[in-house]
Amino acid sequence: MAVLRDSGIGGKIQSLLIHPDKKNDITSVACEAVAVSFAGFEGDSHSGLSRKSCVRVKDQYEEGTIIRNTRQVSIVSTEELALIAELMEIPAITPQCLGANICLTGIPDLTLLPPSSRLLFSSGVALVVDMQNEPCKYPAQVIEKSYPGRGKFFVKHAFERRGVTAWVEREGQLLATDTVAVHIPVQGSYRHFK
Repeated sequence: MAVLRDSGIGGKIQSLLIHPDKKNDITSVACEAVAVSFAGFEGDSHSGLSRKSCVRVKDQYEEGTIIRNTRQVSIVSTEELALIAELMEIPAITPQCLGANICLTGIPDLTLLPPSSRLLFSSGVALVVDMQNEPCKYPAQVIEKSYPGRGKFFVKHAFERRGVTAWVEREGQLLATDTVAVHIPVQGSYRHFK
């Protein structure tokens, strides 16, 4: 039995980006194509097979512990960015100011995709959704530069709309013109939280 099911949901890449340097702010830059390896996007500051643990996994590891890099790629959607901007009462939020690598269009509630969902791109590249990308202060700081007084509202309005992080399951050349199909894991909800 297959553990992944074609959801019938598809979309396309609206923007393809890389974040070349962590020393500057989180702003990413657009590109037409990117080489994708098991380490992530070539030239991106989040690429690598491993990474130092951070606040995202503070309850599991002491900060700075070397762990598997499941945060190789940051993915957002045009629909969710538009909703965040509307709620923040600003004209727009770009994927660049969130440090995103891919901005997709056509996938409803992208941020709520279940972990282990597959994003299968027409170029052949495949990404595995790790988890929601929690909103934080860094995009808020970038937004604040363009819309003074509004950045402070980002975290509140981006909750469950900030996109997802993913890791590479199949290598290849990703193109800014690619379409994408969403495959969802077949599993029930775990109900044993305390």
